[in-house]
Amino acid sequence: MSDAGAEQPGRHPLNQGSMRRAIARRMTESKQQIPHFYLSTEVEMDGLLAAAEAANEGRSREERLTVTAFLLRAVALTLAEHPAFNAVWNGDTVERWDALNLGLAIALDEGLIAPAVLDCRERSIDDLARGLTDLVARTRAGKLRAAEIGEATFTLSNLGMFEVTAFTAIITPPQIAILATARTVERPVVRAGQIVVRRIMTATLSSDHRVVDGVGAAAFLGTLKTLIEAPAGWATLGR
Repeated sequence: MSDAGAEQPGRHPLNQGSMRRAIARRMTESKQQIPHFYLSTEVEMDGLLAAAEAANEGRSREERLTVTAFLLRAVALTLAEHPAFNAVWNGDTVERWDALNLGLAIALDEGLIAPAVLDCRERSIDDLARGLTDLVARTRAGKLRAAEIGEATFTLSNLGMFEVTAFTAIITPPQIAILATARTVERPVVRAGQIVVRRIMTATLSSDHRVVDGVGAAAFLGTLKTLIEAPAGWATLGR
């Protein structure tokens, strides 16, 4: 009879670090306590990608703006129109925040962390891009500020750089929503009776049903889709 505490052949127990244990507790809490629901939409990215290409013309590799910076700006504008999603669940009370502190999921060797780019309401795309670069560098160096760790009001999880066409994300408590954006793929669509090719991204919103409902979440995604598909009015460096 084998010793239950002894290592079994072919099995290798792994010691989980403190960050991985904290992530496990937080994600378990989220799925057990938050009644998630999910809505998805397909977004045409051609206009936004063209705007990003134009903005990056003449820039060095280090200065190039990522699509994530444009997505953060679109999310900030969407939250300004749908403030119910810029909130946290505090006990039995919902706190709606004025500050738009947008968490961004960043993968580390120890696990996933989502520190916040602070005060995004009025920040330009160029400013957001600089903030992103700084945030990622300090995250990897372990030099985050307390507010960046604990005061995110909404999170973006962007896997557009991977071979992932759609996914759902788990809400990070005490936030009440998270947006998951996947890679952009070319697909045939019908426009004015003609089949044309468009670059499509699937965006999925996970929401807390204690705080918001399906109609509100659908309206949020509708605004986001409209902004991304018509970026001329906002996707400039000074906006």
